[in-house]
Amino acid sequence: MSRKHHHLKGAEVSCCVKYFLFGFNILFWLLGAAFLAVGLWAWAEKGVLSNLSTITDMGGLDPVWLFIVVGGVMFILGFAGCIGALRENTVLLKFFSVFLGLIFFLELTAGVLAFVFKDWLKDQLNFFINNNVKAYRDDIDLQNLIDFAQEYWSCCGAHGPDDWDLNIYFNCTEPNPSRERCGVPFSCCVKDPAEDVINTQCGYDVRLQKELDWQKYIHTKGCVGQFEKWLQDNLIIVAGIFVGVALLQIFGICLAQNLVSDVKAVKANW
Repeated sequence: MSRKHHHLKGAEVSCCVKYFLFGFNILFWLLGAAFLAVGLWAWAEKGVLSNLSTITDMGGLDPVWLFIVVGGVMFILGFAGCIGALRENTVLLKFFSVFLGLIFFLELTAGVLAFVFKDWLKDQLNFFINNNVKAYRDDIDLQNLIDFAQEYWSCCGAHGPDDWDLNIYFNCTEPNPSRERCGVPFSCCVKDPAEDVINTQCGYDVRLQKELDWQKYIHTKGCVGQFEKWLQDNLIIVAGIFVGVALLQIFGICLAQNLVSDVKAVKANW
């Protein structure tokens, strides 16, 4: 009898692991809910929620999708981990571990494939950027994303300013009635430090001039090349972020599995 009592006393759920996992996931859960709320609000502002068919009508990437997908994954993971830890529910904890493990595996696979198939990835990035250049005026969020990228990396188009011929408003064909014909977006322009107000018309007619004169007014390097250069210059930071995220995921899986083992040990002694 005394031996049985001693075994019962030794099997218990670690409060430290339980509440650390709970606290970690409640933050994750709330952050996911915030991402989802921002995404749904953005769609409501654009009228997407009242007409869901517009989701597939857009030719390029709707940046709101990033908030919806990332927020949805974080919300589900946070919910499973938070409730699973609080209620000591092994089903939710196992779901949390498997889901987090699957994400980790997909990230690892994507990283290996990106390293092995660098040229293919570069072609896909080029195709992706050009596809979004075509849809530049179709969505305000996409427009802001492209403008931010071109300003941040001091670039214009995927491989150069002529990529903007793909857009119906900026292409240089004679029948094009647009005032932006043979131009580029303002985000391609070389900024004048003396200007306090952004000149949104600085790219008008710039491609009607000689190509050698373009660099006086706009950035002539493509965003694919500039992104590659930025990645090489910040490789340690980018790698550090990926390793940090991976370690957090492994840590979360270990905590969940530890808690599952504790719960099973306690139940085995009932």
